[in-house]
Amino acid sequence: MDLFQKCYDFTRADEVKASGMYPYFRAIEENEGPVVQIEGRKIVMAGSNNYLGLTADPRVKEAAQQALEKYGTGCSGSRYLTGTLDLHIELEERMAKFFQKEAVLLFSTGYQTAQGIIPTLVQRGEVVISDKDNHACIVAGNLMARGATADLLRYKHNDMNDLERVLSKTSKDQAKLIVSDGVFSTGGEIVELPRLVELAKDNNARILIDDAHSVGVIGKGGRGTASEFDLVDQVDLTMGTFSKTFASLGGFVAGDAKVIDYIKHHAAALIFSASPTPASVAAAMAALEILEKEPERVQKLIRNANKVRTELRAAGFTVIDGRTAIVPVIVGDDLLAFKMWRMLYDAGVFVNVFISPGVPQGRQMMRTSYMSTHEDEHLDFIIDTFKKVGKELGIVE
Repeated sequence: MDLFQKCYDFTRADEVKASGMYPYFRAIEENEGPVVQIEGRKIVMAGSNNYLGLTADPRVKEAAQQALEKYGTGCSGSRYLTGTLDLHIELEERMAKFFQKEAVLLFSTGYQTAQGIIPTLVQRGEVVISDKDNHACIVAGNLMARGATADLLRYKHNDMNDLERVLSKTSKDQAKLIVSDGVFSTGGEIVELPRLVELAKDNNARILIDDAHSVGVIGKGGRGTASEFDLVDQVDLTMGTFSKTFASLGGFVAGDAKVIDYIKHHAAALIFSASPTPASVAAAMAALEILEKEPERVQKLIRNANKVRTELRAAGFTVIDGRTAIVPVIVGDDLLAFKMWRMLYDAGVFVNVFISPGVPQGRQMMRTSYMSTHEDEHLDFIIDTFKKVGKELGIVE
């Protein structure tokens, strides 16, 4: 059997492209935040993770440009060797203060961060316990830990009773790490953190929360999941990304100084990767400053998402309940999802379509997400377009 035969046999994407309903890898030609240009047309964006709308903010762009002029385009080395700038250290210190933790460590991407934390901490004879709906980066980190002979257990999505059942299978003497998204990236639900913390205490387990979709969205001043529940001191490690609220690229982990120092000196994902670029770090730092100075952006973001969530549900759509920036609209069928995406796109609204096996059968969805820079004119257009397309497809009356 030829190794590449599976590639030649893969035709699903070609079939969808031939139908004219292929929704992926669409090139954005201009990006103004709430409105983008694709294929020469202005489209209202309802699928971006640019939650505070800072990718186009002049202050963020200026900070990136200044760093580019001062430091050049890259670091040409890993953090461990020649790739650490004073800029990296400054951002780590400022983020540690923001998250009310002793230390922060930067990684080159958010996806890479989980691979730097989980297999570094969870080793032979120890166990990682993970929500079944955790992000793919956590899944990858879990598998790396298991490949190094750690144990891997999973529990039903956000089901603390099932987590308790899974924990009961472990030894009290076994070192444990419970890992969960703070805000789940597909459905937008928030982890049941208070109960998770109780179970961790009862079972001598440590906690890692992925706040990629939480920072800038929930918590006091947008500080994320632990802050949302007043449990900052009870969550051992918080990881996240700069590619959403922080309008840049990269990842981070916050926690106790000794734990962060251990990861810094043992994580292959950090030691053998080039450092985050100067422009990326400076952009993230500028975004952090704006978040600190303008916390009202967080309230505007949630207000915008709640408006769409409420009105789409009132119109008869099946909307997953929540209070974050993510508003998923269940369609329930692959082909119908592709049709709905195409009709929304043609009408001037861009959303993300999730189909099986990325989501379970029956939960195929239009995953919409919102920004603090959306104005009512954008939101009303999105809502009206959903209603019109939903009626044409027979999804709503």
